[in-house]
Amino acid sequence: MGEKAAFIGLGVMGYPMAGFLQKAGYEMTVYNRTTPKAEKWVAEYGGSFADTPAKAAEGADFVMVCVGNDDDLRSVVLGDTGILATMKAGSVFVDHTTASSEVARELATIAKEKGVGFVDAPVAGGQAGAENGGLTGMCGGAQAEFDRASKPIDSYARACMLLGEVGAGQLTKMVNQICIAGVVQGLSEGIHFAEKAGLDAEKVIEVISKGAAQSWQMENRYKTMIADDFDFGFAVDWMRKDLGICLKTGDQIGASLPNTALVDQYYSDVQNMGGNRWDTSSLIRRLRKLNK
Repeated sequence: MGEKAAFIGLGVMGYPMAGFLQKAGYEMTVYNRTTPKAEKWVAEYGGSFADTPAKAAEGADFVMVCVGNDDDLRSVVLGDTGILATMKAGSVFVDHTTASSEVARELATIAKEKGVGFVDAPVAGGQAGAENGGLTGMCGGAQAEFDRASKPIDSYARACMLLGEVGAGQLTKMVNQICIAGVVQGLSEGIHFAEKAGLDAEKVIEVISKGAAQSWQMENRYKTMIADDFDFGFAVDWMRKDLGICLKTGDQIGASLPNTALVDQYYSDVQNMGGNRWDTSSLIRRLRKLNK
């Protein structure tokens, strides 16, 4: 009998991540707020599902959580139906939610009191990375707990690194989102400029992508940005949530984030255009609307 694992939250990221754990040989139990999604997962991958996070976590060696925000996280971790009500001493709680560093430290403290290890491990790579096992994990926690957790994480991540104590993973994810915000806005302005200048935008990107302007966003999003297609990818609503965490934390630690604050407001404009679920590369649609 192999090690037992539970996965809490079967969204666009968690659903395939849990599937990789099942394929890697872990004895899986999953939980999702809407039961039909959990039933679909079991039909596809095997394992079992539970009707509360606590029941899913009972007897597990590892419990992975990937939900929406701080409040969602507390709702599946704390209380009589939360995972910490049943997690056994010596097990490890791995949080893949992109959340605040404060909630990571809060939950780590409570977990420690119960003899449960904790690693905050937000991931980068988006839905495509989750589906092809190519995520990058940014982790915070004790070395021994990271060493244990890295084995199951490796089933769905191509890279995983310990960045420091609890909270360091979340802080690193904030750096990731800050960088992405600036890159996407710059790429949007570049493509928009090319179009207005009467250039063939595809040819322009094909050339400049071979030099210093190259980025993941350029390589993976320029064609859909030129085509004005945004019905996929990482939703604007989630990016605004993440950037809100970045800006709040920046205020707390004295980090100046003027570009991040500006791009956050641009994403607010996109939301007002009805783009809540559009991919983050939809910033270019805002420019096109402003310059008609």
